[in-house]
Amino acid sequence: MRRTLLSATALVAISMPAWAQEVAQAASHADVIAVIGLGGDPNSVPGSAALLDADDLAVHDYPDITRLLRTVAGVNIQEEDGYGLRPNIGMRGTGLDRSEKITLMEDGVLISPAPYAAPAAYYFPHAGRMAGVEVIKGAAGVRYGPRTQGGSLNLLSTPVPDEFSGQIGVWAGDEGILRGHGFAGGMSQAGTGLRVGGLLEAYLDSADGFKTIDGFEDASTGYEIEDYVGKLRFEFDAGGIAHMFELKGQYSDELSNETYLGLTEADFAADPFRRYAGSQMDAMDAQHSELSLRYRGELENGLVFSAVAYSTEFSRDWFKLDSVDPDGAGAAGSVSIAALLDDPVTHADAFETVLGASGFVSADDALRVKHNNREYAAQGAQFELAGDMTMARADHAWRIGVRAHRDEMDRYQWVERFRMDDGEMVQTSVDVPGSDSNRIESAEALAVFVQDEISFGNWMLTPGLRYERVELRREDFGKLDPDRTGANLAIRTNTVEALIPGIGLRHDIDAHLSVFAGVHRGFAPPAPGSTTQEAEDATNWEVGARYGRENWQVEAIGFFNGYENLIGSCTNSTGGGCTVGDQFDGGEVDVRGLELTGDADLGPAFGFGFSVPLRAAYTWTEAEFQTAFNSGYEPWSMVLAGDLVPYIPEQQVFAAIGIETERFGGELALSWVGEVRTQAGQGAIPGDERIESHTVADFSAWYAFTDQVRARLSVRNLTDETYAVARQPAGLRPGAPRAILVGLSASF
Repeated sequence: MRRTLLSATALVAISMPAWAQEVAQAASHADVIAVIGLGGDPNSVPGSAALLDADDLAVHDYPDITRLLRTVAGVNIQEEDGYGLRPNIGMRGTGLDRSEKITLMEDGVLISPAPYAAPAAYYFPHAGRMAGVEVIKGAAGVRYGPRTQGGSLNLLSTPVPDEFSGQIGVWAGDEGILRGHGFAGGMSQAGTGLRVGGLLEAYLDSADGFKTIDGFEDASTGYEIEDYVGKLRFEFDAGGIAHMFELKGQYSDELSNETYLGLTEADFAADPFRRYAGSQMDAMDAQHSELSLRYRGELENGLVFSAVAYSTEFSRDWFKLDSVDPDGAGAAGSVSIAALLDDPVTHADAFETVLGASGFVSADDALRVKHNNREYAAQGAQFELAGDMTMARADHAWRIGVRAHRDEMDRYQWVERFRMDDGEMVQTSVDVPGSDSNRIESAEALAVFVQDEISFGNWMLTPGLRYERVELRREDFGKLDPDRTGANLAIRTNTVEALIPGIGLRHDIDAHLSVFAGVHRGFAPPAPGSTTQEAEDATNWEVGARYGRENWQVEAIGFFNGYENLIGSCTNSTGGGCTVGDQFDGGEVDVRGLELTGDADLGPAFGFGFSVPLRAAYTWTEAEFQTAFNSGYEPWSMVLAGDLVPYIPEQQVFAAIGIETERFGGELALSWVGEVRTQAGQGAIPGDERIESHTVADFSAWYAFTDQVRARLSVRNLTDETYAVARQPAGLRPGAPRAILVGLSASF
C-alpha cells in the first residue's frame, strides 16, 4: 500500500480553496438529487439546513467526517478510532451508534450497507474525496428517508468538470500518515449538440496508527484505504429535451487494524494509547462498490425529470476478540470483553489472559476471536419529477418522487480460538464457519413523496408528505446448520406502513432578516428481527431566525422532538450484553435543544486588506426519558422518568478564526464537548459512567507559490490534549493525539 501511495503521487490530489468556484460551477448541472447542491444556498431552505462546500472542506482538508461535522450545530458525534473510519453520528438527540438513526447518502443514493434491514454504517464514504456535504435537519428532510427523526446527511462526490482539468497532491506526516487524492476529467464537444466527458478519481490513505500493542511495539494499529471513482457522462438535446446520462462506478478497499478492546480506568490513566496483547489479531478487512446510472431530462416547458438506478455491495470480516474463556472449557464459562473491562477484578483470570504478561501461558481455547463476517447488498431506483407554475397568485415549485428499494445483510460468522503463550496468541482450534451466527435479514421498501414550495410575496410555505411501506424478513438458519439446509430455519416477518407529513414556513421580514418554523413526523422502521415492536415515531418541531449583512450572519434555532417510542438496537459496538440485532423499546422521550451559528469576516470591519474569517456554532441538547422501565439494552438498563439518554452531550461549542490573503492563509479551530454520561441517569454522573469534557484545537495553514501550486500544513490536536471519547464497545477509548502533516498540491 505504501509503495502504491508513493508511486501514485502523480495521480492523486487534495482540494484547494482556489478551486472551489470551479467545483461549484461544474456541479451546477450535476445535482440530480440534492436538497441544496454545491452551488446552492442553504438559507433558501425553509428550515434547518447546512452546506459544507469546497471552500469549507479545504480549510483543514479533514479526511475525518466527524471533525468536519463539528462545525454544524445540532450534530452529535461519538468518536471511536480517532480517524473517523466508522463514525457514530446523530442529529438532535437521535442515537449515534454507527450513524444508524440518520439517513446517510452519497449523491442522493442511500449508502449505508443495508439502509432498511441493517442501517448500522460499518461502511462510510471517505470524506477526503468529497466535494461537499449537505446536512438537513428540518421538515425538508421529509423528501429523504426512511429515517426522518433527526436529519439527513448527503455527501456530494466530485462532479465532472465542464472543461478538462484536474487536481494533484499528497500529504505526509506523523503516525506514518501518507495520503493522496486526485482526479482528472472534463467535458468536450463530440458532435452537433452532443457533449461527452468523464472523470477518474483516486483517494489513497494509510497510517501506522497511534496506539501500541503490548509486546508488539512495531505492529500497525492504523489502516490502509484505496478508493477509486469513475464517471462517464453524456449530454445532448433531442425532441425538445436536454438529456444527461451519467454512469458512476466506485470501489474501495480497507484494511484497518482496529479493535473493540479498550482499557480499564487505571490503565487508561497510565497510558491511554496502550492496547492489550489480546487485541493483536484484531483487524477489519472490507470492500465496497457502487454502480449507478443517472438521468436528467429538462423539457422546454420547465419540467425536470430525474432518475437514478443504483446497486451497492459491501463485504467485511472484522476479526476481533469477542470473549475470554479462562479455562477453555466452553462458552458457558466465557466472559464478554465489555463485561471483563467493566469489572476486571471479578474477572481477574480472564483479564490476566488478555494482558498476556511475559511468561504467562493460558489454557487452550481461552481467547475467542470471532469472524464478524457479513455481506451486504442493496439495489433500487428512484425518480423525481419537478416543475414550476403559478396558481392563485402564488408561485409553486413542486416535486414528486418515488423510490423502490431492496437490501439485505448476510451474517455468516464463526470463532477461532487461541492460547495466550508468553504474550503471543497461538491458534488452538477453529469452529465451523457459520456456527456462531447464521442468518439473512432483508427488506423491501416502496417510498413516495410529494413536496411543494409555495412562494407568495415574502412568504414561503413548503408542505410535504412521504409514504413508506417496508416489508422486513429474518431467516435464521441456526448455529447447527452452517450449510443452510433449512432443517432449523426460523423465519420472522414484519410489515410497516407510515405516512410522514411535514411542513415548513419562512418569512423574509426584509433583505436581512428571515424567520422560519416547521413540524414533521420523525420515523424509523424496526429491524427485521422484530415482530412486535412498532416503528420509532416522533413529532419534531423547530422555529428559528436568520439575520445577515454583507460580511456576517447569525442563525438561531430551537427544536423539540417528542418521541412516542424511542428504539435501541443491540450491536457489538454498543457493548453487547444482548442478542445482536434485537430491538428494545425506550418509550416516550422528549428532546429539546438550541442551535446557534454565526460567521463573519472581520477584515473589512477593521479595514484590513485581507480576510479574517470567524466561525462559531453552539448546541444545547437535553434528551429525557418520560417513563420508567427496565431494559436489557445495556446503555439504558434500569431507567427512571427524568433520566437522560446516554452519549448525548448537553453542550458543545465550535469556534474558529483564520486569515486569508492572496498568497497565504490559515485557521485555528477549537472544539469543546461537555461531559457525557454513558448510562441513562440523572443528576451528578458517576465516575465510571462519565466521559469528561474536553477541548481539541486544530490548526491549518497554506501558502500559494502560484495560482496552481500550494503547500499546506495541518496540525491535528494542536495542544496534544489527552482525552477519552467513549466507554463502549468495551472499555475506555482515547481521542487522537497531536499529529503534524505537510502537503503539496497542484491544479491543472
